[in-house]
Amino acid sequence: MILIKELGRAVPYGVYDLAANCGWVSVGVDHDTAAFAVTLRRWWHTMGKARYPKPRRLMITADGGGSNGARVRLWKIELQKFVDEIAV
Repeated sequence: MILIKELGRAVPYGVYDLAANCGWVSVGVDHDTAAFAVTLRRWWHTMGKARYPKPRRLMITADGGGSNGARVRLWKIELQKFVDEIAV
């Protein structure tokens, strides 16, 4: 997280595609799970779908703390919505 009092807070969310050796970064104002889910969707619709038109699987890794924790229901629900949406 980057904090500049005059400008507010900036929290980068990223997607890195190992196979393509390229990344996608969105900048938000908090570290909320929903914002990360939006970043995944934005990456998918902008880059991922063209590169992987018929995915059978997609590996997503995230830190295990805070709002992305393994016990946080919102993270699991949003992640499931995303994979349902892309039919993986």
